[in-house]
Amino acid sequence: MADPTIQTFCCHQPDKADSSVDIMQAFNSNSYSTVCLISSSIGILGAVYQVLPREEPYLSHRWLTQSATRGRQMVVWLAVADLLASLGVFIRSALWLNYRSLMNPDSDSSVLFCAIVSAWIQYFYTATWFWTLCYAIDMRLVLRERPGHPVLYHMCCWIIPAVLTSVGLSILYIPDANCHNLKTLGSAVLHILPNYLATYVPMAVVMIVNPILYCDVAQAVHTAVVCSLAQFTSKERGLVDTVRLKLAFINLAFYACWLPNIINGILLWTLWYNLPTNVIISLWYIMAVMNPLQALFNSMVYRRWTGGSDKVYIPCRKLSGRSALNDAIDDEQVRPPLSTESTPLLETLPSKSTKGNANLSLSLTSSTHQRTVSSINGAM
Repeated sequence: MADPTIQTFCCHQPDKADSSVDIMQAFNSNSYSTVCLISSSIGILGAVYQVLPREEPYLSHRWLTQSATRGRQMVVWLAVADLLASLGVFIRSALWLNYRSLMNPDSDSSVLFCAIVSAWIQYFYTATWFWTLCYAIDMRLVLRERPGHPVLYHMCCWIIPAVLTSVGLSILYIPDANCHNLKTLGSAVLHILPNYLATYVPMAVVMIVNPILYCDVAQAVHTAVVCSLAQFTSKERGLVDTVRLKLAFINLAFYACWLPNIINGILLWTLWYNLPTNVIISLWYIMAVMNPLQALFNSMVYRRWTGGSDKVYIPCRKLSGRSALNDAIDDEQVRPPLSTESTPLLETLPSKSTKGNANLSLSLTSSTHQRTVSSINGAM
């Protein structure tokens, strides 16, 4: 889990008992660690599936192949960050289940170990949020046939999370990891609030910005289909609806995984002196399930929704069957004539004198149709 409250539990035990001590005991329970262990295991499997290479789809234009490759590379890096974050949750939960002494709050070595593992998890989950944002930005650029910025994406997705994580946790733990025994409210805010901001601000930005970007992407897809094909039949409508559904599920998956964290943070900061302990603990169990499952949900929503399903293969094994290129060529050879219902503008004119112009119109319109649909298939 990537939650600033849990990171405060790495500090030394408070001198006096309060509601936070009860919550800490629930957090240290075997049942909580077991839930984290199971959900992180599922998340690891989902991330590994997403990282496995796919057979490249056959696209007739070089820029279409490049756009499809761009999107696939970003999804892989998102899965790598998900994998490492889930692995951190898995290791932490497994150690806490089998080596209870590691959770001794009076030991400096235990505090250091807890802080390092928390920083690992926090860093890679923050990286997943930035990769989610960059994917939405790049999809918008792809549909406008603009080049991507892979170097800038990597800088934003790896360096900014490192800065946010290191600054937030350094202020929390330095100098003596004694964040529970701060004397004044002002000192508590100065030590704890920066880590909350470093966690929740990027999360909230993705929740706000991504739906806006995806609404623009959906509109761009609709405009591209209508303007390029000069028609909007059931075939084009189905393509646009599929794209919109994929974008909606991407947003829904992110909200399902991280909205409990936002609610938890709001409750803690507004009701600290009268914490609803049962509600907070219930939220943490929900977070223990949903945060690591982000990797599994991403493997579902970031797959190809148009132009055929993903074909995964194991790198150490030979590709079975024919190549994607041969399959595409064979498909072109046996493709039936275009239906006049779905492509009314591709009908040839009956007049003999305009036969050449009609054939030229047919060729250009068909080429435009394939280019537009392939563009969307490559991006989606």
